[in-house]
Amino acid sequence: MNETAAGPTSATTAGATDASHGGRARFVRAQLPAEGLFAGHDWRTAPAPFALGAELAKEIESLGRVLLQFYRAVNLLYRKSAEGKQPEWVARWLDLGKPADLIALQRSPAFKNDVPRVIRPDLLMTEHGLSVTELDSVPGGIGLTAWLNQTYSQSAILGGADGMLRGFESIFGAAKQVRVIISEEAATYRPEMRWLTAQLGSRFTIHDSQFTGFADGDAVYRFFELFDLANVANSKQIFDLATEKKIHLTPPPKPVFEEKMLFALLWNRNLQSFWRQELGEGFLNRLKKLVPYTWIVDPAPLPPQAAIPELNLTDWQQLKALSQKERELIVKVSGFSAHAWGARGVFLGSDLSHEEWSKAVDDALAHFEQSPRVLQRFHKPALVEAQWFDFARNEVVPMKGRARLCPYYFVSGEGDAARPALGGVLATICPADKKIIHGMSDAIMAPCSA
Repeated sequence: MNETAAGPTSATTAGATDASHGGRARFVRAQLPAEGLFAGHDWRTAPAPFALGAELAKEIESLGRVLLQFYRAVNLLYRKSAEGKQPEWVARWLDLGKPADLIALQRSPAFKNDVPRVIRPDLLMTEHGLSVTELDSVPGGIGLTAWLNQTYSQSAILGGADGMLRGFESIFGAAKQVRVIISEEAATYRPEMRWLTAQLGSRFTIHDSQFTGFADGDAVYRFFELFDLANVANSKQIFDLATEKKIHLTPPPKPVFEEKMLFALLWNRNLQSFWRQELGEGFLNRLKKLVPYTWIVDPAPLPPQAAIPELNLTDWQQLKALSQKERELIVKVSGFSAHAWGARGVFLGSDLSHEEWSKAVDDALAHFEQSPRVLQRFHKPALVEAQWFDFARNEVVPMKGRARLCPYYFVSGEGDAARPALGGVLATICPADKKIIHGMSDAIMAPCSA
């Protein structure tokens, strides 16, 4: 009797759950702007936000202060290195492959203390906690995350329904006009930024690389990478006006903040006293707990008795001889390259054949002077439980996946009074068989809740 009764009840409950989830998923899909948010890209729709739990949410909330202080310390380290007051190889490494005029711009007194006002780390959820694999100072996803937060606002979203909107708005202070300049290379993100600026009103306008009608006092948001300046016709005008303090520019024209080798500098033993002084013991320890060990693949020969720390290798060529099990390592382009974002230019040793891995190592060594690579320990993301709604089958589909979390911190205020605020957190959950997590049509993309 009980068994017979249980069947229909379970089926009814499951059906009701699917109907409820289906209604929410359809509501989400119906809110999509006509031109979409990412040009030519789609994702799986979650019926609910991705829940992090109170402890993890609190950890992410407080991380913005640490990362802002890290950026300030990086800025100081580069400047002091260029002045000869810190090791010269820091600036030399960070300047590799950059043209002389961009290096001069980075060192200009006009931008002396400027750091990016949007900070977005990539956080992997591993079995041992969060792993911060890199930082992005010109991130995509601001408009998407703002839209997701607003659309899923019936839940307790991290940052709140309008946290992304208010956060982005706050970084421009009292500027009467904010001009968002989007390059062709970043055209994928134009729809999301159009949606974002439409929410913020006529003060915000979108322009391409041909726009020249800047007025004194304008604020400019640079949505183009510094490696791409040859294709951004108005970049020289923007930088000249910013240097003359006629416009307010963010992110500043400093390629140091578009480099992945910053984490290798964090781990470099020669710099530990500098980091301890500028970050404090607490922030330094927290970063080293979160950031995987990272090396710069510099082919300069070592003394006969020396070894690369942690790896105990005496020559980078010896990387090739590591077994597949020992190759839980990633080689990636450090920055200033069209291959330095997304999943491009990223090679996971344990996922490659010996020949493929050897080629990645050889390329890293051969291109050091023009486009340096970093090597980073790979901490495999843990499996998480997620759900997406299949509109064709009209049902909720459970999915075991691996998650990347992207919090967006917006820095408002000036000088020492500047403070970061969490606007929202974007979760990208890829199927469990995917080794490297990035936006793809098979991924679930959702806002995060506590």
